[in-house]
Amino acid sequence: MDRESLRKLLERVSMGELKPDEALNSLKHLPFEDIGFAHIDHHRELRQGIPEVIYCEGKTPEQVVKIMERMLSKGVDILATRVHSDIYQKVKLLDSRSCYNKLARTIVINNKPKVRIKGKVLIVTGGTSDVPVAEEAWVTADILGSTVGKLYDVGVAGIHRLLDNKERLFSARVIIVVAGMDGALASVVGGLVDKPVIAVPTSVGYGASFGGVSALLAMLNSCASGVATVNIDNGFGAGCLAHIINKLGEKV
Repeated sequence: MDRESLRKLLERVSMGELKPDEALNSLKHLPFEDIGFAHIDHHRELRQGIPEVIYCEGKTPEQVVKIMERMLSKGVDILATRVHSDIYQKVKLLDSRSCYNKLARTIVINNKPKVRIKGKVLIVTGGTSDVPVAEEAWVTADILGSTVGKLYDVGVAGIHRLLDNKERLFSARVIIVVAGMDGALASVVGGLVDKPVIAVPTSVGYGASFGGVSALLAMLNSCASGVATVNIDNGFGAGCLAHIINKLGEKV
């Protein structure tokens, strides 16, 4: 339940269209619903503006379907991350509107109309191998309501590709930089723009990249101002943070 839904519910009670006991019944699963193997946080959208997201790694297809079923009954949008194809096969039987992004490993079900934020989030990648993590960030920011653009494969090994797109960098309100290997792209972008830059290290790279640790440390040690770093391969976290910053900018 979000703020607008709660407001409408209270207005109906105040106008006598709905009995208090009926309204109470609608709110009985706040703040959470216990379904045995999970406690679904139905209160999260009201509290944070973002509904609970289903992390599917380690969950069975049946568990994911059950959680989605209960969330859909509350009228919220669905975002599931780290989705394997066997989970999607079950989910699409539950709701034919489900959209599976194979690269991002996400499922989205849009359950209600949304007002799109005018400010832009731009997602930039060092290489094509970083795209799966970038796509997770794109799907996340998009379903939350941000306007999102993509600028892929413009890493420092051919920096002219990035410099040819300076206007796109300058026009964004928030920039997400996704890169593996040496993770240098985040510092380069951070040194060009006056916008917040969210750096996402990826596990892409040869042996001494240590599964993304090398890029993570480089991004944490960036000499560019205004660069913040999330965890390795955490496109979801970057997409959430970018949207929150973008939304705050709409009020200025």
